[in-house]
Amino acid sequence: MQRKHIPFQETGYFSKLICDYLDQKAAVRSLYNNFPDKKGFQNQIALKKKHFSKNSRTVLVKSLEQQYKDVSKSKLTSANIASLSDTSTFTVVTGHQLNLFTGPLYFLYKIVSTLNLAKELKEQFPENHFVPVFWMASEDHDFDEINHFFVNNNRISWDVPSSGAVGGHDTKGLEAVLEDFSKAIGSSANATYLKNLFQRAYLEKDTLTAATRFLVNELFGDYGLVILDGDDKLLKEEFVPFMQKELSRQVAIKTLAATNTFLEGNYKVQVNPREINLFYCRENSRERILLEGDHYKINNTALTFTKAEILAELQMHPERFSPNVVLRPLYQEVVLPNLCCIGGGGELAYWLQLKELFAEFQTPYPILLLRNSALLVASKQVEKLQHLQLAAAELFLPQEELFAKKTKQLSKLPLDFASQKETLASLFNGLKPLVQQTDASFEGALRAQEKKQLKGLEKLEKRLLKAEKKKLSSVLYRINNLQDELFPRNGLQERNVNFSELYLEVGPELIPMLLQNLHPLEQSFAILEI
Repeated sequence: MQRKHIPFQETGYFSKLICDYLDQKAAVRSLYNNFPDKKGFQNQIALKKKHFSKNSRTVLVKSLEQQYKDVSKSKLTSANIASLSDTSTFTVVTGHQLNLFTGPLYFLYKIVSTLNLAKELKEQFPENHFVPVFWMASEDHDFDEINHFFVNNNRISWDVPSSGAVGGHDTKGLEAVLEDFSKAIGSSANATYLKNLFQRAYLEKDTLTAATRFLVNELFGDYGLVILDGDDKLLKEEFVPFMQKELSRQVAIKTLAATNTFLEGNYKVQVNPREINLFYCRENSRERILLEGDHYKINNTALTFTKAEILAELQMHPERFSPNVVLRPLYQEVVLPNLCCIGGGGELAYWLQLKELFAEFQTPYPILLLRNSALLVASKQVEKLQHLQLAAAELFLPQEELFAKKTKQLSKLPLDFASQKETLASLFNGLKPLVQQTDASFEGALRAQEKKQLKGLEKLEKRLLKAEKKKLSSVLYRINNLQDELFPRNGLQERNVNFSELYLEVGPELIPMLLQNLHPLEQSFAILEI
């Protein structure tokens, strides 16, 4: 195994906001509290210990025991759940939608980052215990985002009607998906394991929540991962005062206004709050709560509540209320003794909008950690890289930029006209003193001629580069094919490839290999030669 890495900031795949956060730029310092380093975690432990009650721990453990009632869990996971009763135990959390068969590869990277962070924190702070948690986004309702995955450039899709929160979606129709998956992966020993895993998860479980819990537990349960479903009455009872405040006073939209104004002027706003940032859930329906005058209307239904009625409904049936993307992070931090939220660049971008919301609700704002990212390069691809005199890091360049760079390296001709441009500039600088000795029209003519000559040189430079690209077309074609293999659909491998594709190559060692080589506090993009 060869392991290399490059800074996230040099990949070209992370936003300016995330790069500035990683660099701890002064411009974004007001958007977070503690940074993910030893001092930051030390501060966060003290802060969370002060703000998370013994009663909340009791509720959390009771909820998890109920959720795991019919699940075969490892001794380490059982011990982690029990330890949450102790005031010296804290969580580190990642979460994701209930993607079919985990969806994109980074689903695994999130969990690996979380497991390894818990382990590293235990080494740094041995007097405390740290529990890795995976939060299932079972209340999400965007089925089209999760109903497919890619294997060997084949889109494996579950095309059935869906409404409401995806977690309660039944698993009917997945027999056909298994057939498509089986055709795509062949009949090797590793393929047989994957088919069996898919069958046990999706054909033997009734709902998408149950299937996802089984699948994640099978892959990571032995490492002590605790899987939590936020669609839980006990946990939502803990969140009732926060939802009540949002319904009564529309807190989020007012609190986030200043931060969003700052972001609009300097970066990009990832999410925009609504007037009320809660959904109402009933019978395969998850609809926005709209405030119309002094009444609360459930979108796309005939249901309407007065303020008193909806607050009474919240008290009696908190499980019917679901936070949206703006309030869900707050919900997570209210019900968990959490120190750190681990996510991708897009997730961290919207978390960075929320610090003032947490302050308004007097809830500790967590540390934010960018999850591990990796490019997995097979041995045959490593050989191709070596033959093409190409570093894996170069493949992150846009294709045209990469072609130009390699053409200049491989060509025997001088393709850079920088020295000629300098000579041209020197020539015209020598003529500029004449401007003072003649009329003003000469200056304009001089500038126009300098611009024309420079443009002519640039045009010749491009034509020469184009000609050399044509001569080297066979090499560039192979580079193009290799880049397409490692960056499918012109995107990162981790966003386009399912773990099963790598499992076919590596087998049972895939997850141990990732755990050994991905270090969350290193904050860099790993390139692993497998």
